[in-house]
Amino acid sequence: MKRSKMMELGVGLFMLAGILGLVFLGLRVSGLTFQAPGDSFRLEANFANIGGLKPRARVTMAGVTVGRVAAIELDTDWYDARVILELDGDLEGRLSRDTTAAILTAGLLGEQYIGLSVGGDPETLAAGDTIRDTQSAIVLEELIQQFVSNMVSD
Repeated sequence: MKRSKMMELGVGLFMLAGILGLVFLGLRVSGLTFQAPGDSFRLEANFANIGGLKPRARVTMAGVTVGRVAAIELDTDWYDARVILELDGDLEGRLSRDTTAAILTAGLLGEQYIGLSVGGDPETLAAGDTIRDTQSAIVLEELIQQFVSNMVSD
């Protein structure tokens, strides 16, 4: 009898560990964190095509996550996608005016994120400014369609 109770306890602990592991994995994949928000500032960037970019996507510099996509909305003046970036506060006043924002893909079919590349302009971006130099997402479906149409026309 005592052996079966120990077995039940072991199985219960194993199940609990498995459930906690799944919750942890779900939080990591979704990008949610339990950290208190630190100092941050916002920049905007307009893109002709954002592909599958979603709110809470990573913003990186040199492969290091420096922020998140706060919101995505339609710019009704130019009919572009306006992406609002929330960046770490210690970068405020350090990004040059000619900083480039590009929508990149992790791997062949992975998540999309924004990569920032700093230029050499001595003037810097302040909170609320817009990054002017942007590169839209490369949409795999459009590339395949272009390739097929070129093959048919030749």
